[in-house]
Amino acid sequence: MVELNQQITWTPEHIKDGQFGKWLEGAKDWNISRNRYWGAPIPVWVSDDPEYPRIDVYGSLDQLERDFGVRPDNLHRPYIDQLTRPNPDDPTGRSTMRRVPEVLDCWFESGSMPFAQVHYPFENREWFETHYPGDFIVEYNGQTRGWFYNLHVLATALFDRPAFRTCAAHGIVLGNDGQKMSKSKRNYPDVNEVLGRDGSDAMRWFLMASPILRGGNLVVTEQGIREGVRQALLPLWNAYSFFALYAEKPATWRTDSTDVLDRYILAKLAQTRDVITDALDRTDIADACDELRTFTDALTNWYVRRSRSRFWAGTDAAAFDTLYTVLETVCRIAAPLLPMATEAIWRGLTGGESVHLTDWPGEGELPADPELVAAMDGVREVCSVASSVRKANKLRVRLPLETLTVAGVHAERLAPFTSLIRDEVNVKDVILSTDTDTYGRIELAVNARAAGPRLGRDVQKVIKAVKAGQWSEADGVVTVEPDGSAGIVLQDGEFTRKLVAVSPDSTAELPGGSGLVVLDLTVTEPLEAEGWAKDRVRELQEARRAAGLDVSDRIALALAVPAERRAWAERHRELIAGEVLATSLDIVGGLDDGVDVGDGVTARLIVV
Repeated sequence: MVELNQQITWTPEHIKDGQFGKWLEGAKDWNISRNRYWGAPIPVWVSDDPEYPRIDVYGSLDQLERDFGVRPDNLHRPYIDQLTRPNPDDPTGRSTMRRVPEVLDCWFESGSMPFAQVHYPFENREWFETHYPGDFIVEYNGQTRGWFYNLHVLATALFDRPAFRTCAAHGIVLGNDGQKMSKSKRNYPDVNEVLGRDGSDAMRWFLMASPILRGGNLVVTEQGIREGVRQALLPLWNAYSFFALYAEKPATWRTDSTDVLDRYILAKLAQTRDVITDALDRTDIADACDELRTFTDALTNWYVRRSRSRFWAGTDAAAFDTLYTVLETVCRIAAPLLPMATEAIWRGLTGGESVHLTDWPGEGELPADPELVAAMDGVREVCSVASSVRKANKLRVRLPLETLTVAGVHAERLAPFTSLIRDEVNVKDVILSTDTDTYGRIELAVNARAAGPRLGRDVQKVIKAVKAGQWSEADGVVTVEPDGSAGIVLQDGEFTRKLVAVSPDSTAELPGGSGLVVLDLTVTEPLEAEGWAKDRVRELQEARRAAGLDVSDRIALALAVPAERRAWAERHRELIAGEVLATSLDIVGGLDDGVDVGDGVTARLIVV
């Protein structure tokens, strides 16, 4: 049983050699009988006289008919118990063979399901031998001692092979009070309300993306279900809505764009397809959900946002074709996870019958470029960390800053993307450096209590080596290299790391310890003026939407600006007019019918 267990794919994987594997190694006594009235009667007849002991075990109706002279048409109690006969081993003829009173444990019946359901071996022999073992089963992880175990024991004993190829062992669904979900307690959200408000995909995503499919327990709350809407449904739907809003003519499926953002999102999608395909093949639904969530974030919060000006212009066919290709393909990939939303989006995009009737995206459909994906993901990490530094110092996004410095071993690979970083982080200049020591260092401390049981006597050697700086980190993995010794990898919890920066307020570490980001926090008058103008642009865009203007409408704009801000408005006249599609811009002292656009400024917008 232990050997055959290695042929089974388990989700979560640790069940194989953990909860199930350990149970198999112990092979506890298995009580297959139950003292019940209802159930499958155990087919064992025993002598009712201990002086003439005999046990008969029957395996077919033919055997019963041979010994009892009748062919039963009902194998359940009380009918089967009426079959008795004289004990052949009793020369006196006084003892009788009677069926034992017990019935089989229901899990024995369930464990017999693969062959019993088709009456094998008496019928359907060929069908069974070509359909066994089963491809996939799923149940609560406590069945490692119930159904899973019974299936495995019987398959090993009878066929010397596993009963199933893949098993998903999930955790327990708990109510919103942390107790087991119960109809009587009503400790869960009303399902009809959830489906009516959030949709079935939201509930489906909540369950599939949760720890329950990794063997953990899950507390069902309305907040958790709505979080699924925010994480997966809205980003995908928003990307589709953005496309539908700006696409003036039908787009086509296309993967040959030369724009770096188009190339990135297509290559990122190819990578996502590969990861999700592998996860679904392994029945790791939670991993598939994680990967889809990561991709939709890259699609909406990076590609669409960084490409917005191309869509606004309405003349960049490559942008529309690329977004169409991405949406069409991601709908096919996400269809098993979000079947309703992907159906609506795919039909709206293509006019086709159903996304669920299409083929899974093949390897040759999308251009793969892992180096570009890695580099652009690195750019996104830099921008994310820089934004966190801004937020920590309460510097608004639209306020430009002078410089951003990225220091790290691989900083130079960001050189082709400095203009992207500059625009995203809103800085005037991006400096790349391989000299991290100028800006800060990472200090490592070994947790002797956590590392000691695993490393034994080596723990002191590791502590000494870390203090001497004999360690390195790559992709989040910390390796200590004591003098004259092979590298020792420290596990999570066995160490702590701390960034010691020259300028702590303006410095932050990149994920995985790959480098540092340093933001110049000095705000000069020219920077403040430009930031003020960008803030007005944002308010004016809101005013356009509130007035019901189309995204492509040109306007005549008048701004009433306080005297102390007139110079800033004049200085950035072209910036303001260009961003809000104003063919003319008048800066005046006051407006009777203006709308408030912040900082004492009012505006009048007239479509031209």
